[in-house]
Amino acid sequence: MVKKKQPAETKKAPATEAAKLRKLRKIFAEGHKRKFLVVVDETPECESALAYAASRAQRTLGQLALLYVIEPGVDFQWLGVEEIAREEGHSKAKAVFRLFGLKLRAMGFEGLAPEEIVREGMKAEEITKLIEEDQDIGVLVLGASKDPSGPGPLVSTLVGRHAGTFAVPITVVPGCLGIEEILALA
Repeated sequence: MVKKKQPAETKKAPATEAAKLRKLRKIFAEGHKRKFLVVVDETPECESALAYAASRAQRTLGQLALLYVIEPGVDFQWLGVEEIAREEGHSKAKAVFRLFGLKLRAMGFEGLAPEEIVREGMKAEEITKLIEEDQDIGVLVLGASKDPSGPGPLVSTLVGRHAGTFAVPITVVPGCLGIEEILALA
């Protein structure tokens, strides 16, 4: 006796249900601008994503949004120590935003004022939550590492596992490209 395969429709049910639950983007509604979201951190590939997103935002009259995620560290038993760690995370976020503001100006994007967003939690989860909450985010821009071991944990997580069900397109900027090359492509 030969078993029949289940129809493809039942296998895709979770993705279809997720699509129904998502809110429509308001990118092109009056009073809204499409936002290009870049997750900023201290990795070298982040600058590639910044250059691409800034150029696309400027050329399409969109908005640049920078997200810094303070990831949980050690589980602190004392509230005072946890509060100090949280304050340090926010201070670090401000420093990273200042650094990327300088990089934007050095690339020629003086007139672009990015929205600066700080969230606390796991990076992939906070990115997904922010995109679901902010209907103006139209594109997530990530930089891929040029390391031969892979594109980096964030790209692997978001593009690998969630690409088919993600709420917005994900643009991955190759790590091998220089800033001039990226700006010419964007």
